Amino acid sequence: MWNYQFNVPDSKRFRYIIHTDAKNEADDQFTIAHILMTDKLIVKGIVGAHFEMGGDRRYGAGNTAKASVDEINLILDLMHLTGQYPVFEGASARMVDENTPIESAGARFIIEEAMKDDPRPLFIGMQGSVTDLASAILMEPKICEKMTAIWIGGGAYPNGGNEFNLMQDPVAANVLFASDMPLWQVPMTVYKTFTTSLAELQYKVAPHGKIGAYLLKQMDELNQNLAMIPFWPQGETWNLGDEGVIAALLEEMQQDDYYTMKPAPQVDIKTGNYLPGKGNREVRVYHHMNSRMDLEDLFCKLAINFPEKDS
Repeated sequence: MWNYQFNVPDSKRFRYIIHTDAKNEADDQFTIAHILMTDKLIVKGIVGAHFEMGGDRRYGAGNTAKASVDEINLILDLMHLTGQYPVFEGASARMVDENTPIESAGARFIIEEAMKDDPRPLFIGMQGSVTDLASAILMEPKICEKMTAIWIGGGAYPNGGNEFNLMQDPVAANVLFASDMPLWQVPMTVYKTFTTSLAELQYKVAPHGKIGAYLLKQMDELNQNLAMIPFWPQGETWNLGDEGVIAALLEEMQQDDYYTMKPAPQVDIKTGNYLPGKGNREVRVYHHMNSRMDLEDLFCKLAINFPEKDS
């Protein structure tokens, strides 16, 4: 459906589930659009995640997952993709303990897609809390053999700490870390390297379709709405940290110097600090990503597919 003069061989394509707290800040929207324009990824569905623990009460308690779903549907509309992808609402809040899953349409969809008889690899990109994935694991542990999770979250190793996505649901993070599911973790020190300026976004994003104009507009509006916070955001720059989920799959798979296999930690649910984990399970932890390649790929795909401002 896109305007590319190249084709991605079927053998190089992956099934993919987008999992996003899309209305939390202003970066998820960029990554949703980027993934949808990337032929390497066969998007099977999109799950709207909660962001209950951010102190944000714009939508009322229990309504943040619904706000994410509404934002996902808006992005699809602006990209002329309404009805092309199924959208599911995830849990409305965090887990209460490591043994009790939260039933939701999002968790059920993850299980359904993972259990399909399809030889193509399945990835899920977690752009926020991991509540729905942890719930799916508890509901059907067999999915751990059938998919790989890429998670934007957690503090720097070895100590960890208070990182937003992790603290949305540290109990769920402990379920994921202790599971058998292959996990690629992009901690804060790495996802913070996907930095751009608002001037760059005005020049490279805003001119391209209704989606490009909206991406800059909603970022500028949030920038103004958060102006009273002294330390964040910076005023003229923003971090598109969720781009790590797609960078991991665009980069050369042989680029093993970008990550280290580490023993999966356990998380202190009060502080987010890493503690010794359970067993010998290892996870892939990134310490570097090619953020410029990834951002330029986003900018080029917008320009190729939405050459006109009002397209």
